[in-house]
Amino acid sequence: MALPSMLWLLAVALLPAPCAALRLGHRDPAGPLPLVIWHGMGDSCCNPLSMGFIKKMVEKKIPGIYVLSLEIGKTLIEDVENSFFLNVNSQVTSVCEILAKDPKLQQGYNAMGFSQGGQFLRAVAQRCPSPPMINLISIGGQHQGVFGLPRCPGESSHICDLIRKTLNAGAYNKAVQERLVQAEYWHDPIKEDMYRNHSISLSMFSSVVSLAIRQILLAHHLASVAPLVSSNCDTLVAVIKGGK
Repeated sequence: MALPSMLWLLAVALLPAPCAALRLGHRDPAGPLPLVIWHGMGDSCCNPLSMGFIKKMVEKKIPGIYVLSLEIGKTLIEDVENSFFLNVNSQVTSVCEILAKDPKLQQGYNAMGFSQGGQFLRAVAQRCPSPPMINLISIGGQHQGVFGLPRCPGESSHICDLIRKTLNAGAYNKAVQERLVQAEYWHDPIKEDMYRNHSISLSMFSSVVSLAIRQILLAHHLASVAPLVSSNCDTLVAVIKGGK
């Protein structure tokens, strides 16, 4: 997605809204809300060519904004590895703890997720009401899952080959579900029942959960959902419609 378009979406999200004002209480409405960013598969919080660049760009375009680019792990290498191998529920729990302890976020924040970071932040919005997520922008998030990894961006192609073979052999096996992130949002359209019954993360906060329950969760925990932005040229995952 073009960077100017992404900045336009962010600017819209940062505009003060009546519901946001009610949630923030005494907070200065003229000041920009903090922004929390969650990167995608095979990326890290601070890659100068991706999230690091975006963080600096936002800080330059919106003076005074606090931007937290989430690092899942103690090092950048762990951050990349965890995007493949750390259970999503564990990641979401860890992020909820990070957000709860950050004093700069206690009056609310906006969130922007890239690729799988989009649906993970959606889980944060549903599961962790404090501090409040005011707006969520999802860039290419696979909210309905994926069924293919055409150009997995691992440091070594061996990692991607292993992931593909594992998913093809048994994406809904309990051990695979607990140890491989991409299996947790693997949505085989031919095995819909297996997806519903054995997907341990995505199916719990996607369309598999009843619409009424999802609406209650989002209305209670999230003031606004910005447009979910899908990609017409995503080469890393398929199904692309999962971002809509």
